Amino acid sequence: MSTPVTTDLSRRQQLVRSYQMAKKSDPRLGLLTLGAGLFGALIGFFGVAALPGGGPLSWIIAVVTGILLGLLLAMIVFGRRVQRAAYDQMDGQVGAAAAALGMLRGKWKVDPAVGFTKQQDVVHRVVGPPGIVLVGEGSSPARLKALMSTERRKHERVLADTPIHEVVCGKGEGQVPLDKILRHVQKLGRQVKPAEMTDILNRLRALDANRSNIPLPKGPVPTSMKGMRGQMRGR
Repeated sequence: MSTPVTTDLSRRQQLVRSYQMAKKSDPRLGLLTLGAGLFGALIGFFGVAALPGGGPLSWIIAVVTGILLGLLLAMIVFGRRVQRAAYDQMDGQVGAAAAALGMLRGKWKVDPAVGFTKQQDVVHRVVGPPGIVLVGEGSSPARLKALMSTERRKHERVLADTPIHEVVCGKGEGQVPLDKILRHVQKLGRQVKPAEMTDILNRLRALDANRSNIPLPKGPVPTSMKGMRGQMRGR
């Protein structure tokens, strides 16, 4: 009997923490969420109340509809503002792209920092329907380009027939902003069949086993996304 209570409390605490973190960079979060809820409640209530055939039952339905629509709209606005705040807080930190890519679910596998330099240029790997996606982030475009070229050659040696895409996360020309990296990767299409994924993953494990065990360069790793993942998935 204690498990449901614990779950409810953890979700409630997660919402509170998400609100507290997001409000630091989005002071209008509470006002916008409340406004969206009231707007949805009014639309739901008067939309049902205006229907012909009034009576006590129709008023009850109107109230219930207003409450449900208000809660729904409030949660949608809250979730989107929290997500935007999370991206704003992570932007520019080492590993931000990996934290965002960690939101991929289903037929996706994310391997953070498969390649990196001492200057904290990093390449993450995503395996999914488009094939292999190498996502780079770093302060030096030239250094990052060289690192990504090196990683591409390593992957091509073991997976010559698998499509390999390169994406640079950032705000520069030809780069993909952090808040759009998920959608960009998901829109790369379907070029690998599910039956081929097992062979690809086995080959990648063999590739990674031959890498030197050099630790990831020290630096700030974003943690705010972890606390907001449930809300960003619409829980």
